Amino acid sequence: MIRNYLKIAFRNLWKNKVFSAINIVGLAIGMAACIVIMLFVFYERSFDKIHSKNLYRLDEVQKFEGMVAPQKVALSMYPMGPTLKEEFPEILDYVRIRLSTKVPFTYQQKKVELPRILWVDPNFFELFDYKVLEGDKATLLQEPNSIVLSQKSAASLFGAENPIGRSVIRYGQDTLTFKVTGVMENVPANSHLQFESLCSFSTITGPENMENWGGNWLVTYLELAPGTDRAALEQKFPDYLKRHMKNDGWKFYELFLQPLSDVHAQSVDITHDYINYQKFDRSYTYVFSIIAIIVLVIACVNFMNLSTARSTGRAKEVGIRKAIGAQRFQLSVQFMGESVLLAFMALVLAVLLVKLVLPGMSQFSQRALEFSIFSNPPLLLATLAGTIVIGLFSGLYPAAFLSAFQPIKVLKGTLQIGKSTFRSALVVAQFTSAVFLITATGFAVKQLHFMQDKDPGFDREQVVIIPLDSRSGPKYQSLKEELLSNTFVEAVTGSQQRLGNNFHQTGVRFQGDGPAREMAASQVIVDPDYLSLYKIKLLAGRNFKDEPADNARTYIVNEALAKELLKDQPDSSYESLLGKRFGFGGMDSLSTIVGVAQDFNFNSLHHKIETLCLFNQKDWGYSEMSVRIRGKETKATLAAIQAIWNRQVPEQDFSYSFLDEHFAELYQADSQVSKLVGILAALAIFVSCLGLFGLASYSAERRIKEIGVRKVLGASVTGIVSLLSRDFMRLVILSILIATPVAWWAITTWLQQFAYRITTEWWVFVVAGFMAVAVALLTISFQALKAALMDPVKSLRSE
Repeated sequence: MIRNYLKIAFRNLWKNKVFSAINIVGLAIGMAACIVIMLFVFYERSFDKIHSKNLYRLDEVQKFEGMVAPQKVALSMYPMGPTLKEEFPEILDYVRIRLSTKVPFTYQQKKVELPRILWVDPNFFELFDYKVLEGDKATLLQEPNSIVLSQKSAASLFGAENPIGRSVIRYGQDTLTFKVTGVMENVPANSHLQFESLCSFSTITGPENMENWGGNWLVTYLELAPGTDRAALEQKFPDYLKRHMKNDGWKFYELFLQPLSDVHAQSVDITHDYINYQKFDRSYTYVFSIIAIIVLVIACVNFMNLSTARSTGRAKEVGIRKAIGAQRFQLSVQFMGESVLLAFMALVLAVLLVKLVLPGMSQFSQRALEFSIFSNPPLLLATLAGTIVIGLFSGLYPAAFLSAFQPIKVLKGTLQIGKSTFRSALVVAQFTSAVFLITATGFAVKQLHFMQDKDPGFDREQVVIIPLDSRSGPKYQSLKEELLSNTFVEAVTGSQQRLGNNFHQTGVRFQGDGPAREMAASQVIVDPDYLSLYKIKLLAGRNFKDEPADNARTYIVNEALAKELLKDQPDSSYESLLGKRFGFGGMDSLSTIVGVAQDFNFNSLHHKIETLCLFNQKDWGYSEMSVRIRGKETKATLAAIQAIWNRQVPEQDFSYSFLDEHFAELYQADSQVSKLVGILAALAIFVSCLGLFGLASYSAERRIKEIGVRKVLGASVTGIVSLLSRDFMRLVILSILIATPVAWWAITTWLQQFAYRITTEWWVFVVAGFMAVAVALLTISFQALKAALMDPVKSLRSE
């Protein structure tokens, strides 16, 4: 019997090649989209799953006076780990981590720069389950100047030589010698902690740091006892801070615990999060999953619609089978089996599509996505089970519909199959989803362009950023002078932090006409030419002077800070701040405000502009140099800059980046989201149109004699096309009416996460609706026009 069912199934597929192809291609596209998105989602959810301990990251909420809003930060204080473990039995252990980037090491004559190293407590491997290949993990980092290398960094420094017990030197201004105590596996890509080596924390810290309350410069992870009530533990933290922090400093902090599983994907609202590789918003994974499922459901709907629409073609088969004794259950099993068979044929095509697009998706998402279906039994079983479910879901309604035919009516030819309300509802659901996605894509792209194109208050074009460290930093002034002598270079400046990041904050003191005020503000140390290079406007006062008397004594504040300082004197002008005492860390009578700068977005547009002070402290040095270049001879200019660098800093390789590229990276996640939603929207509309194409083809085929009669009686081609398109276009317009308010609500909610955002303009909804109508009309009209142009003699010829 099964063999007979298979024969019938293949005959029907071959007989209705166009409709079979539409179903298979539609299902395959839906399945492929679903598989690719789920691979991305599963990869995102796999972050930090290798660790078995009950780990939490200790984060702070800082709420200093002068801040626009309280700020969550992924930082903590050095004494917190030991004192929390000592005072709370729920806390079993802790480990503290500090990041250093681009650290140069030498071994004999070989020089290697490691992109990221972590300074960690000796119990690092007790809490985190990274695999140690050589060395005793309990003692690897006990002694100062100990280093554990990854396989990759060990190979870079030592080649095939055994590194254990050998010494490597961190060279530069503060040279340190390390003993290699261990080698570990390379850190997996789905770990939010990424590093090439681990160094013992005791190398750079000592007991004196235990009094450093208020200094936030590291990350602390805590191991909690199983079953610990996290909320109850967090409620004890205010009293803990009160016990340890002096002068009411505890009032400006809150502590909270973040599960390790949430660090990667639920930290978008946490700033100063420097040790969080490929940080991503988990809510986007839900959005992607829902959209992928929508595309798949649309493909399943196509199958239901086309199967029920073509039911007249199989009515006699059902009637004869029932007349010779077939039960409804047997017919349902047959039709469901055909649906599952078609789903497996679609799966084969879907797997080929996934293999084809996965490399591009991996590059686009910057994730190492793999679809090893045959070498991964759980994935294979899940895929097969999912295909069966899709086949059963797609065939459920057609099987119930076809098996319900009454054999007497069928065989007498009195069975009438008219319009189906359910089938119309499915078409409406398809196009509602498609219109929603088109609208969402339009606003996502519009918001992204808004963030990329909005004037941030400074000029970031043609700016080359060159990192400085302990080797190159002392040569900043001579580098600057030689660069300015080159005709390709327009301006040079230095700073301790880069635009596009959340600047560090510090406590400041302001002495105006009234009592002195203590508050917090973002701060950045800059070269006197900083405002000039970035073309930041001064609203009052003057720029810095490049002379010793001005060094570390004068401050320029932004508008946000100026307004905060003048909040008790709202009628005062910015000029009234000039000459007022202002500063931090030993402010004296010479520390004054000399200028007020126009607000500029030094962070991404996800965040509001914070209060900011700029000052010049040459003795502290700069972490990077900004070089504004002239004209379009970029290659020649970079070569000239590199030549100057090689003369001035021969011991260090030249590296650079463009500031506008850095800002593009800030919005990379938003760009990925808008592009991916756009791709899925295109797939949704394409699959919906496949179904519409099939239904239009069937409608034209079913009404072929009616069309012939109308043409003989004088109907025009335009009139016939309008007749065949009218019903479908009503459904599409109804879809637009349903999708528009839903899209408006969803988009308005999504835009709330941006501090600077576009408005939900009505014309975007109109354009989205017009696109849906145009695509649907084009799809329907193709078949309608084909039917309208057919010779009526052929269509009216008797069988």
